[in-house]
Amino acid sequence: MKEKHIEKLKEIVGQKAVTTEVEDRITYSFDSTRLEYLPDAVVQAKNTQQISEILTFANEENIPVTPRGAATGLSGGCLAVKGGILLNTVHMNKILDINPIDLLIDVEAGVITEEVDKSVSSYGLFYPPDPGSLKSSTIGGNIAENAGGLRGLKYGVTEDYVNGMEVVLPTGEIIELGTRTVKGVTGYNLNSLMVGSEGTLGIVTKATLSLLPKPAARASLLALFDQLTHAAQTVADIVSEGVITSTLEIVDNVTINAIEDYLKIGLDRNIGAMLLIEVDGHQGAVDVEAEIVKKVAAKNKAISCKMATSAKERDALWAARRAALSSLARVKPSTILEDATVPRSKIVQLVEAVNDIAQKYDMPIGTFGHAGDGNLHPTLLTDLRIPEEEEKVEKVIQEIFEVTVKLGGTLSGEHGIGISKAKYLSLEISPEVFDLMKKVKRTFDPNNILNPGKMYFDD
Repeated sequence: MKEKHIEKLKEIVGQKAVTTEVEDRITYSFDSTRLEYLPDAVVQAKNTQQISEILTFANEENIPVTPRGAATGLSGGCLAVKGGILLNTVHMNKILDINPIDLLIDVEAGVITEEVDKSVSSYGLFYPPDPGSLKSSTIGGNIAENAGGLRGLKYGVTEDYVNGMEVVLPTGEIIELGTRTVKGVTGYNLNSLMVGSEGTLGIVTKATLSLLPKPAARASLLALFDQLTHAAQTVADIVSEGVITSTLEIVDNVTINAIEDYLKIGLDRNIGAMLLIEVDGHQGAVDVEAEIVKKVAAKNKAISCKMATSAKERDALWAARRAALSSLARVKPSTILEDATVPRSKIVQLVEAVNDIAQKYDMPIGTFGHAGDGNLHPTLLTDLRIPEEEEKVEKVIQEIFEVTVKLGGTLSGEHGIGISKAKYLSLEISPEVFDLMKKVKRTFDPNNILNPGKMYFDD
């Protein structure tokens, strides 16, 4: 970038909100992947008007702009692949309004996900989307990636709770999308188009989110199995019995041992897998559904299926699950988390295939994830400092995605495509559909300045 461009940015946001120092830029050059790209300048935006002026200027000067929140993403979506401006939105972090009658909350894009839930708790409400990074991820990033989470089976994902939003287009215009009503079918659903667009069509600055009343009761259960496939079959059978659990998580032996090494909470290192299950609703329904879960687990040869007897015990179970990735990251120097998702009826086949691939390439793979909605996270444990490991990793990932798509699945259930999965898009998306996606991108962003380098839109 030219010096005159830097000066213009300082005019818009102030001298202290722009940095070109190498040390500062390095801080913003990576996310939660193993990728790294250095921006030319980092800009801290404080409001919608500043973002509008920045994008208007960048579009006129043909300068790449990469939006960034808390950088908890797992696909490289917030990395400045083409250099240019790294636009940080975390300072836009105000909760603007809570409406307990309409069950809505208005927030700025930089609000932390967990803070949304905390802010409405006193009203007897909750915000259902709960990505693994909820303690640090931002609402803007959740919307960009259409983040999922542990409660996805029963409550859905981010797109199911975004009523409306304020967006700045790549050309600088500020627009309002969606409605504050329960129903609304006026015109094209551009609100849903923006959710999951990975920051390539516009920058979300504010959002109106839907809320739900807190369930009156809930029960958490831990089921242990000798074999991972028995646990996977239990997942399918629970849903077949008509029980839609609020969470239904699977954890394999590799991950169990990693968690136990990290937290030392007394997990059995010898079991093949465990299921963490929660049912919620009215107390009577919770009791009935918990019994059904126990019977299904027993039918599938569960070693045991026990219910947490206190809030402390329940919280410990879910803390263990949320520590899965950080625990696996301690096992080897390199950790590659994937996001393969199949129809629930195919979860057993996917589990078997991942195990076969791990044995074929002699590579440890820890598998955990939201089995209730078919979303697994096979996590490759390796050391990329060894030259031949990179080639092996690529083959493993390729085969996992090939079998995922063959089973009727998708490359990503919640992490997005970004940079890391762009090369695999042709496995799932036809040339005709991809060409249509490119046309949408060009309509919103004719000069391709917003988050360029993602999803191969530049080809």
